Amino acid sequence: MTLKLSVIGTGYLGATHAACMASLGFEVIGFDTDANKIQTLSKGKVPFYEPDLEELLTAQIDSGRLKFTTQIEDLGSADVHFICVGTPQVSNGNAADLTYVNSALEAIAKFVKPGGLVVGKSTVPVGTASRLRQRLQEINSGADLAWNPEFLREGFAVEDTLKPNRLVVGVVSDKAENILKEVYATNLKENTPWVRADLPTAELVKVAANSFLATKISFINAMAEVCEASGGDVTVLAKAIGYDPRIGSRFLQAGIGFGGGCLPKDIRAFMARAEELGAKQAVEFLKEVDAINLRARQRIIELVRKDLSNDLVGKKIAVLGAAFKPDSDDVRDSPALDICAQIQAAGADVTVHDPKAIANAQKRFPGLKFSEEINQTLQDAELVLHLTEWKIYREINPAQVKALVKKAIIIDGRNALDRDLWVKAGWKFRALGRSSHE
Repeated sequence: MTLKLSVIGTGYLGATHAACMASLGFEVIGFDTDANKIQTLSKGKVPFYEPDLEELLTAQIDSGRLKFTTQIEDLGSADVHFICVGTPQVSNGNAADLTYVNSALEAIAKFVKPGGLVVGKSTVPVGTASRLRQRLQEINSGADLAWNPEFLREGFAVEDTLKPNRLVVGVVSDKAENILKEVYATNLKENTPWVRADLPTAELVKVAANSFLATKISFINAMAEVCEASGGDVTVLAKAIGYDPRIGSRFLQAGIGFGGGCLPKDIRAFMARAEELGAKQAVEFLKEVDAINLRARQRIIELVRKDLSNDLVGKKIAVLGAAFKPDSDDVRDSPALDICAQIQAAGADVTVHDPKAIANAQKRFPGLKFSEEINQTLQDAELVLHLTEWKIYREINPAQVKALVKKAIIIDGRNALDRDLWVKAGWKFRALGRSSHE
């Protein structure tokens, strides 16, 4: 008999997981306390932008395999319950806020049927799973808990769920592992690497991976600072060291750094938890990783002042990109939007374009001006900032748009544009870690 699954929390992670599991043939029911979110999802609409997800969601609802509810008791018939709620940073520190995870466990515990399995997918501080498992079995002795961290990349969430590059399961019993092997049978047939771990290790895998990626990004941004000081070119440097198989070229693109809802909060929560465990020194380097990342934003603002004036009052600046990364409408801790807000606070007249993130950006910074047309954004600009590497920005013809601007100056905050093409068209071109060209 095919397992029935439930997904608790239907945000970015939960909605994606529910739709993908249904597409693999499981009967899935998604739960959330937010009635508006459930109503939206039930109509086949996704309340955020993620390529291919809405089509998949609609297809699975139409198939009858996927349903949504606000009633926790409706999940009682499921065999496996995935906890996919958020773990934001607490408002008064670096630690993760476990309110939603704790509430999800308390809500589902008494409805888990004998032999049922609760599976955490949320990113949590090490030690959380063991505590939750103990609490679950206090409420329901016939239930067990495992941890199965997610590794979704925004913009590739469907692909990463259906074709993961590895599956990590933290389990205490063989029975729990076998249930998860049944859930992921399709992936195992495709030889997806399977890593069985204890609960603490499974929790650590996600934060360790994010910390490594954050370190790699901040490393190349540190090298960009050295290149600027010495006259080097960080893009050539990154290309050269990227050929070393021990290093690799991924995440070696210097620019304004990382943001979003995962990397920043996860490395800060990791530092906070390590300190609680008495292992503060082991992750002390992450403080500098975070500092380098934030410093990259200030360095862009310094370039703006260098090209225009220390006094930015009244300076018209066009910004290409508000989301923290392309193929996403997520503006949480977006370096691009942070830079926009700081420049505007300094008195500049800022207009921002983004193909998907304008609505979310407006909610975050209602005082900023936004435009849905690139040409309108560029009109009469004294400087252009490229801050999110959407494909449409790489396709801009610099010769054509030069007629729109007041001054042909562009700062490529992502080192993603064709410098030679822009310079040939008569633009002054700047980027972090590279000498100015005009």
